[in-house]
Amino acid sequence: MRPCPLARVTRLWRTISQIRARSKRRGNCWCLPPGGEEYGIDILKVQEIRGYDSVTRLARAPAFIKGVINLRGGIVPIVDLRVKFDLGEPVYNAFTVVIILNVCQRTVGVVVDAVSDVISLQPQARRAAPELGALVDTTYIEGLGALDERMIIVLDIERLMSSEDMALMDVARTLGNGAEARGNAV
Repeated sequence: MRPCPLARVTRLWRTISQIRARSKRRGNCWCLPPGGEEYGIDILKVQEIRGYDSVTRLARAPAFIKGVINLRGGIVPIVDLRVKFDLGEPVYNAFTVVIILNVCQRTVGVVVDAVSDVISLQPQARRAAPELGALVDTTYIEGLGALDERMIIVLDIERLMSSEDMALMDVARTLGNGAEARGNAV
């Protein structure tokens, strides 16, 4: 697994655009390596990838909600998946990117350590999420994918972003309505 510096994001974005044009089916996903593990997000949910830049903090927001950014006049909440999944202290460097997602008819950004590549998981390479009882919440895990010697945890990003503890869809709606009332001024 080789994370890509921001300079390679453009090439990866061309790849994602080609894959999206060819296929409306699930199975293609971005590989994200926060904390050493690899997570996958459905490629059809990705709007764009940007370098990590400063965000406007929100008072009393949970630690995993880094704040909001102004994306072409829209207010976008930014979530750090390393913090959300308690994978250690985040380090923001040249590899850190924000993946802008379209989930539940909202735009949300997630900060990840890097984007390693776009993969295609064949149905026979996918396994159901393990049931680990009440000790580990696996409701956000769509499944596990085996690719060569790699294990990819495929996230149900819509379920994660609309979960009760995230409440991002309501935050985004509130912030968006407030910005519209102020003429999109941020």
